[in-house]
Amino acid sequence: MGVWQQIGTYAIVFGVGGALCAIAELLIVRTKLTPARILVIFLIVGIILEGVGVYDYIFKVCQAGISVPIVGFGAALAKGSIETAKQFGFVGAFAGGLIRTAYGVGVAIVMSYLVTLLFSAKAK
Repeated sequence: MGVWQQIGTYAIVFGVGGALCAIAELLIVRTKLTPARILVIFLIVGIILEGVGVYDYIFKVCQAGISVPIVGFGAALAKGSIETAKQFGFVGAFAGGLIRTAYGVGVAIVMSYLVTLLFSAKAK
């Protein structure tokens, strides 16, 4: 991959990730939605995009710009559930999402624990 192609890829990733952040910020400022509800909305958008089969096409263009935010986590949950349900039936739909995202969730838990050991939070 050439340098200019890499720069273009980085620009797309930065633009898409920034656009998702801007949308979330607009929802916080312009509506009465809490950040937690906006997080759930983005998660459900990822699930819907994967469920209708459009997420992979968007990912080919946007790459980490769409996969790193919570939208990508929702898509991973849906993809895992769909794949495992095809193999093991109805019960697989419940386990598949957890199996597919377990590594990321585990790393997040360990890293958050390490951060709490390094820094002490103080109430305001």
